[in-house]
Amino acid sequence: MKLEHRTQKVAPLSHFFYRVGRYGLFAFALIVFSLGIGMIGYHAVGHISWVDSLYMSSMILTGMGPVAEMPMHTVSAKLFSSFYALYSGVVFLSTAAVFFAPIIHRVLHILQVEDDQ
Repeated sequence: MKLEHRTQKVAPLSHFFYRVGRYGLFAFALIVFSLGIGMIGYHAVGHISWVDSLYMSSMILTGMGPVAEMPMHTVSAKLFSSFYALYSGVVFLSTAAVFFAPIIHRVLHILQVEDDQ
C-alpha cells in the first residue's frame, strides 16, 4: 500500500478511488476479523448464542460498551470480555486510520505539490 512521494505528482482521480477502495476493503476485513474473534470468544467462553455474541461483539467493537442484559458470570468470560474490549479500542482507532489514510494523504499532497506553470 504505497503512496506517492511529495516530489511526485498527485495521482489521477481513478487511481485515488482505486486506492480508497483497497484501503476500505482492508479496513472492512479488519472489522470482520475482529468481529469473528469476539463472536467465537463470547460464544465459547461466555456461553451465549451466536446472535447474542454478534450483538455483544458489535457493541464492544464500536465503542458503545457491553450489553447490560448479558453479564459475564465466570472469571474466564470476564477476562475475555476485558481483553476483547482493550483489543477493540485499538482496532477501532486503527481501522479509522487505515480508512482515512489515503484521503488525508491526498489532501496533504495537493497542498504540498508545487505547480510547474
